[in-house]
Amino acid sequence: MNTNQKKYDTILWDLDGTLLYTLDDLANSVNAALVAFNLPTHSNEKIKTFVGNGVEKLMARAVAGGKDNPDFQAIFAFFKEHYQKNCNNSTRPYDGILPLLDKLKAEGWKQGIVSNKIDPAVKELTAIYFSEQMQAAVGDNPQHRKKPAPDNVEYALEQLNSTKERTIFIGDSEVDIMTAQNAGTAMIIVDWGYKDRNYLQEKGGENVVSSTAELYQVLQRLNG
Repeated sequence: MNTNQKKYDTILWDLDGTLLYTLDDLANSVNAALVAFNLPTHSNEKIKTFVGNGVEKLMARAVAGGKDNPDFQAIFAFFKEHYQKNCNNSTRPYDGILPLLDKLKAEGWKQGIVSNKIDPAVKELTAIYFSEQMQAAVGDNPQHRKKPAPDNVEYALEQLNSTKERTIFIGDSEVDIMTAQNAGTAMIIVDWGYKDRNYLQEKGGENVVSSTAELYQVLQRLNG
């Protein structure tokens, strides 16, 4: 495929729930922080519902009393330190992701990651799993507003020397749907992550897919 003759030549990926299964490690660090401060813990399924708006919001949802808890900043700091050390214990790419990324690279697609995970963890996990396929990796950082604001999408596109008109954003949540809308990119939404198909479609998700094979078919259709 000669992407120069196609409408799109760039893909920006969400990380958690799209490329990587990260729930176990996130949940373990959340609960480690809660235990350290004698707070009630949560099941993985419950923590799954907290994910998507960045780790500060994740912890605000997990901590009894949220940000009004007088220990919140200390709990949040504990979580970040614990997760930085344990972000790759059980984390793994979803089935079919690595072959798909290699195929897209071979076809000439530019690829990058835009995540609401803390930036050091995004860069570390990208280096571990996707160093050969990704040309940009951007996480939550003080310089830019996180998703669904378009800031980090625009920053990644600068690094990739691309434009929103030539980009497809691929994610797994309502935050990713809003990110694509706010950034002015096309979108593909996967339902193997943290939210189910009906919820995603109700939130305005377009091109919702259930497998990497179906995702590739949609990419071909959009670029046909």
